[in-house]
Amino acid sequence: MKTINVVAAIIFNKDNIYATERGYGDFKGWWEFPGGKIEENETREEALIREIKEELNTTISVDKFLTTVEYDYPKFHLHMDCFICKVVSGKLTLLEALDAKWLKKETLDSVNWLPADKIVVESLKKILN
Repeated sequence: MKTINVVAAIIFNKDNIYATERGYGDFKGWWEFPGGKIEENETREEALIREIKEELNTTISVDKFLTTVEYDYPKFHLHMDCFICKVVSGKLTLLEALDAKWLKKETLDSVNWLPADKIVVESLKKILN
């Protein structure tokens, strides 16, 4: 099975966490943390900064590693490195996603997360006590 290496941004604004609704592909309409594939010769942090600029027209800081998720989807294996981030400049403009929400710890389960992102949500709940 093919492995896809991606990075995800857990963007915080005080106690709010940013989530986006996927706008394309097999999982269109499911919710995820924004990010994307790591390109050749990129660090994980560089890839995440580039992806957020491309998807949300926003510059972020990558502040802290949170977790790595390994998940088998039907057509590929996902390796996803997740980082705590914050907005440095820009206004989180949806260029690819259908919708976005700021969620609190209490509302993290209010959206239909992609299976791999559900694992990230569980990691977040543990650190948000």
